[in-house]
Amino acid sequence: MAAIPDEAKPLLEGKHFAHVATINSDGTPQVSAVWIGLDGDLVTFNTAEGRVKTKNLHANPAVAISVTNEGNPYENLIIQGKVVEMTPDGADDDIDALAKRYLDADSYPFRQPGEERVIVKIEPEKVNHANP
Repeated sequence: MAAIPDEAKPLLEGKHFAHVATINSDGTPQVSAVWIGLDGDLVTFNTAEGRVKTKNLHANPAVAISVTNEGNPYENLIIQGKVVEMTPDGADDDIDALAKRYLDADSYPFRQPGEERVIVKIEPEKVNHANP
């Protein structure tokens, strides 16, 4: 496992958007903007089962993540890793906490009827933090 440098952790704990790349079944890349988080040494994001991201990750756990500092676009964090867990446990509380951080909303306002939220946990294998 590659460590996230302490000076880069604010990119995963603030309001900075991340882009997560997964691999489609035909081998082409797929990228989505996500709210990002940190759980110990693991990078996390929250999504719903049935979306392209979760379908791709069930088939191939490889991901790449790019996070750019909203206030300084020259600072970025690039992570390559593997999904080590996708769990619904605590996912509803997690998306509400992310909504609080990113939107200052008490609960996630974009829930769809019947969706099952999951927390995706990623173990970093390569990390590159640039802050010129």
